[in-house]
Amino acid sequence: MNESTGKLILRVTLGVLILLHGIGKLRSGIDPIGDALEANGLPVVFKYGVYVGELLAPLLLILGYYARIGAWLIAVNMLFAIGLMHWGQLFAIEPQSGGLALEKQYMFFFAAIALALMGPGRHSINER
Repeated sequence: MNESTGKLILRVTLGVLILLHGIGKLRSGIDPIGDALEANGLPVVFKYGVYVGELLAPLLLILGYYARIGAWLIAVNMLFAIGLMHWGQLFAIEPQSGGLALEKQYMFFFAAIALALMGPGRHSINER
């Protein structure tokens, strides 16, 4: 029971936090992502993948419906985010806090990997 409750907390927290980023992109647009893709020689149409990684995938996590797939989608989304937008900051340290500049992105990435490997727990729509 405690393990499934812990998975639920992790699933819902990660899902809500990523979903908020997706809602922000619905409001402000995804053109900067298209620009970054183009600058790196990737097809601009990939920018629509952000909607999969930041809207669909978090909803899958929150509901616990194919949550492992949702978690993998978030992990891939975070790899693109780090690779396209934050590559120069991979190991940068914030001078004021002493923490990594990308600690939020790393936390999202590794929490998604952990959920993908562990599964959603008993408190999910399609318990696995």
